[in-house]
Order: sequence, then C-alpha cells, then structure tokens
Amino acid sequence: MMNRLNNSTSPYLLQHADNPVEWHPWGEEAFAEARRRDVPLLISVGYSACHWCHVMAHESFEDAETARLMNANFVNVKVDREERPDVDAVYMGATQAMTGQGGWPMTVFATPDGHPFYCGTYFPRRDFQRLLAAVHEAWTDKREAVLRQGSQVVSALTSQTTLPGGPLPTAETLERAMDDLRATFDPAHGGFGGAPKFPPSMVLEFLLRSGEREMSGKTLDAMARGGIYDQLGGGFARYSVDARWVVPHFEKMLYDNALLLRVCTHWWKAGGGERARRIALETAEWLLREMRTPEGGFASALDADSEGEEGRFYVWTPEQLGEVLGADDGAWAARVFSVTGTFEHGTSVLQLLEDPDDAERFASVRARLLAARETRVRPGRDDKVVASWNGLAVAALAETGAVFERPDLVEAAVAAATLLDRVHLRDGRLLRTSRDGRAGTNAGVLEDYANVAEGLIALYGVTGDTRWFRAAGTLLDAVLARFADGTGGFFDTADDAERLFQRPQDPTDNATPSGQYAAAGALLSYAALTGSERHREAARAALGTVSVLAGAHARFAGWGLAVARAALDGPVEVAVVGPPDDARTRALHLEALLADAPGLVVALGSPDDDSPQDGPALLEGRGLVGGAPAAYVCRGFTCRMPVTTPEELRRELAGG
Repeated sequence: MMNRLNNSTSPYLLQHADNPVEWHPWGEEAFAEARRRDVPLLISVGYSACHWCHVMAHESFEDAETARLMNANFVNVKVDREERPDVDAVYMGATQAMTGQGGWPMTVFATPDGHPFYCGTYFPRRDFQRLLAAVHEAWTDKREAVLRQGSQVVSALTSQTTLPGGPLPTAETLERAMDDLRATFDPAHGGFGGAPKFPPSMVLEFLLRSGEREMSGKTLDAMARGGIYDQLGGGFARYSVDARWVVPHFEKMLYDNALLLRVCTHWWKAGGGERARRIALETAEWLLREMRTPEGGFASALDADSEGEEGRFYVWTPEQLGEVLGADDGAWAARVFSVTGTFEHGTSVLQLLEDPDDAERFASVRARLLAARETRVRPGRDDKVVASWNGLAVAALAETGAVFERPDLVEAAVAAATLLDRVHLRDGRLLRTSRDGRAGTNAGVLEDYANVAEGLIALYGVTGDTRWFRAAGTLLDAVLARFADGTGGFFDTADDAERLFQRPQDPTDNATPSGQYAAAGALLSYAALTGSERHREAARAALGTVSVLAGAHARFAGWGLAVARAALDGPVEVAVVGPPDDARTRALHLEALLADAPGLVVALGSPDDDSPQDGPALLEGRGLVGGAPAAYVCRGFTCRMPVTTPEELRRELAGG
C-alpha cells in the first residue's frame, strides 16, 4: 500500500496522507492505474475547512475495513477543490444533475477515462461500505450499463449551452433586478431567502452602488450584530444555519472576509456610520492577525472544528464568562452578548443585538475575553495561498487602508501583491496556489486572473505605483487571449489547460464573483484608466448574461449587476496630478478615494514623471494648475475643468 499525498502542497490532501486508503492526487498516473487494473475511479473532493469532510474522513477514510474495500476495487483520488476548481466544477455539475443537489465532501465514481456514472456527497460509514460493494458489483456484472450511463451523463453535460448572451444591461434591467431582490428580501432579519443564509456580498455591492440603503443596511447591520460575525476577534463565518444570523457554520474563509471587508468600507462611504467603520477595521485587523502568512500572503481558511467539535473555540457559557471576568462583569457580558444557550450543550454564540451602554467597560470585557480565548486550542488553518482570493484581499485592504488612513493595511496589500507577482506570476501566466513561498503546479483559472487584476488596479489607485497597473494589463491580455469563448463570454479555464470531459464555464456567482463577471469588472476598470475600446467592449460583452438573469435570478448575478451599474455610470475616472510628497496632492488623492461612485477608478501621477508611458493614459496631458496639484474628474476620457482643492473635488464628484 502506498499513499501518494505526502508531497502535496495542499493542507487538505496532507490531512489524508496517513489514511489507510491508497490515495492518488489528481493526475494522469491515477487514470493510467485505473486503466491498468480495469477498475473505476473513486474521486473524493473536499477542502480543509469542510466540517462534513472531516466527519467522512474520520468515519470512513480512517477506517481499516472501509479502506480495504476502497483499495481492493477502486483507484482512489483525493482532490482539493480549492486547488482544482475546474475539476470540482465539472464533477459538481454531474453530481447536481444526478442527485438534484451538491456539496462537500463530493463522492464520484467514474470510468477510467473520467466519465462519472454515480455521484453523491457525504455518506455515513455503513452506507458508504454498502455503496462501495454495490458499485463494484455493477462494474463487474453490469459493465455495459455502467459505461452507457457514464457516456450519457457526459453527453448530457457537454450538450448543455451556457446562458445566452443579451444586450448590455440598461437602467430598466437593473430595476428589474432590484424588484427580484425585493421579492426575496427578509425584512425582519436582512438577507435573502430563508435558512441557511450566506453573506450576499456581491448583491450588497450592487445595492450600495445603486444607492439602495434599506436592504443593504438592514442586511449588513444584522450580520454585524449576529453570531455570524466574530464579536471578539472580528471576521465573518461562512454562513448562518438559521435565518436570523445567530448560529454560524464556524469556518472562516478568506474570500468571504475579503469581499465583506470591501463591502463594509463601501457601506461606510455610503453613510453606514461608525458600525460600518468598526466592522471594516476589525475584519481587516483579523485578516492581518490570523490569516497572514510569513511570506506576506493570506491563508485560505480557518477550520470550523477544534478538539473534534464544531465551534468549540468560539462559544461560551455564562459560567465561563464569570470565570474570566468575575461575577459582575460576567453577568453584564452575558446580557450584552445574549449568552442564553443558543448553541449546543448550553453554550452560546456571541451576538451584539444592542449597543452596550458603557463603551469603556465593553472594550475592557471584550479584550479580556479575547485574551482568554487565545488560550484555547485553535481551529486548524489552511495556509495555502490562493491567487484569486488574495486578489480580493489586496483590493479590500488597499481601499480600506486608504479611506481610513491606515498605512499598515495598504502595506499588507502591497506585500500580498508582491508575493503574487514574485511567486504566482510566470511569463504572463498565473499559478493558482502557493504554500511556504513555493508555487503549486496548478494553472490559474479565470477567477484568478480577474480577481488579481482587480486587486492590482485598486492597489495602483491607492499607491500610484505603475508596477501594479502594468501587471494588471498583462493579466487581462491573457484573459482576452486565452479564455474568450468567441461569443462574448469567457471559459473558466484557459485554452491550453488540462482537458477534462467538459470545459467549465459558469457565468453565475457562487461564494465569489463568477470569473466572467470578475473579468468584466477588471476589464471595465482597465478601460477607464487606459481608454482602450478593446477592453471596454470585452467588458460590455461579458455582461450580456446579466440581462438574462436580472429578472428572476438576480441573486446569482450580483457582481455582474454591480459592474453593469458602474458601466452605466461611466464609470467615474479621477486623475490626480501633483508631487507625491506635497500635502495638497495627498489631500486631493484622499478626497478622490472617498468618493461614493460606482466602479470609481483613480489614477495618481507626478508632473515630473519621466516615464509617462508606464502609467495609464488617463494621466496624459493632465498637468498642474497654476503650479498647484490638480484633480480631473472624467467619464470616457472626457474631463471637466480641473480643480485644486478637496472641497472643489467633492463638489465635482457629487455633481455627478
């Protein structure tokens, strides 16, 4: 027996390196072995922070009898969905087609050429053992039927076409989307639909860009007060199992927190007040404190479990509060945090349903509880760096650091971007993951290119360093050359990527913006800085599916709707020109970044820059005014008269 996961860069695969199962990583070696032995593939897909993945691993993959059945009759392949989103996507499509639902762990039985013929998710050990026996029997005695089913599944999946494109969304299109969102909005608790509730990050971005305050404000406020938000340490959990945001599924994902950090910063810019500012800064500080890697990137996730129990690290009883705080402060904290047994075994997830009546006392209580919690056994951390999610973090930290004048956050964004540039970017192409500063072998997918480009454009706007602008252009050139589908959309994998039984392409949002809409957003911003019609037209074409989804499925097109709102608004372009060490330049730059304009892009340049060709064309021909730093407000490269004071710039931006 040989388990081949020991040399993996994936913490999830390494979690299974000591299983008695003879695991293979995804690759041709596994397919060749299945053909040689004439047995099916058993493909198990999950990720390190997945609670039910841990349960199935403990029940089945660590069990000697189950492993014996797997090893005798299958070639077993373990896949980290975060490293291989393309593999996950094609088999999740098969799983949903066969079962009507999906999730992780995902369990797929496939022919030696990778065609799925039976799919499922989590199976308890006894059920899984019976399933293993039944599949082996079918493969042995009913091979023709099995092969026919696999062929039919693949044929059905590959015959499906993507959503038809439509015209560029209009104001009426976006109003239909708003009506659709209102129809599913929960006015009592915020969010959309019922339990479980996931953070609707991309939809919230669309609502804020549209000036909608009721649904966005109610949802963000409810999340910030609920148990889905870590009231001690900052940061958001993956989702709430109930409709009131009380009890979360406790894993914390980088992508959720990067997206919500940016949303909260935009919430503050749109008038969200002190709570928006506090949640944004606490989430940013959590990212730096708990998710940053020694190389300057950000880890993928924190587990939901510690000491074998979900949520154990985060929950409290009244008695535990008293032990840490003393009787009086403990009783006060129990009231403030609603510690009334909302979780298992009499424990509670902390909420903050009302603002505390004593801010100084609250700060002391919170600090003491956080210090006490630090002595508990921490959840595991998946410390691989995913390019796409780090791109989201770069954008969020750069913008948050700029508007709240926190240079440490901007420095963290620069460090993460530097890691991506140094380790992930090779000859204009991206690698999806790295760990300990060592790049993985998996090619980047569309969302990697798009979200990293988005992050680099935001970072350029904050720092004025043209290195990031140029790198974004390189990535977007690859998007146009390697991912275009010929009809205005984009595939999720490059034209030279590994061939699976289906080339994945999904224009709808999931937990993160769809690759297509993320690409549209980055292309639109780049066009606004450069005046490139090629990039602008590609962005507009990629938004065609938004018109199809807006009327009935707006929740799955949130980022596309947000980008469409920016496209209809221009977007607003601001060129700030002046000596970088001049306080007047810095004041104009900050005022530009504070603007609450959909899809705002900012270019920053020096009048004595001897390499203007390295920067965006938006700066060309823009100079000082009477020897003073100046700002130019433009749309489509048509600019108003320059202004020289923050007050004048604020009026120009407000005048639209």
